[in-house]
Amino acid sequence: MISLDVDENLIAVTVMGQFTLADYREFEEAVARGIEVEGKVDLLFDLRDMLSYSVDVAWEELKFSREHKNDFGRIAILTGDEWIAWSMWVNRMFMSADIRLFDELEAAQAWVAGGELPAAAR
Repeated sequence: MISLDVDENLIAVTVMGQFTLADYREFEEAVARGIEVEGKVDLLFDLRDMLSYSVDVAWEELKFSREHKNDFGRIAILTGDEWIAWSMWVNRMFMSADIRLFDELEAAQAWVAGGELPAAAR
């Protein structure tokens, strides 16, 4: 299940439990609307409560990232999961966005809003 919060060019996504393909498609629609209205968008992904995701979500993410490689400014990801961290590094090969991992919500919010990279970032 996901929760989306859109504020101008910032899309905040919180994933709770299983991250399904239907959830990912909802995210894609929000991003498409944001790109249409704002141009580039920034993302804040809170994945701390995500329990799992399916292979079809991973595949869709890879395709979506390649299709929109120049449509993102900053992407902040909150997670403690090493597989997600590894996935982030792979996505950097396909995207021009500045992608950073965070442990704390406040630091991620400050950075994605245009602030300096805090010491809490990995």
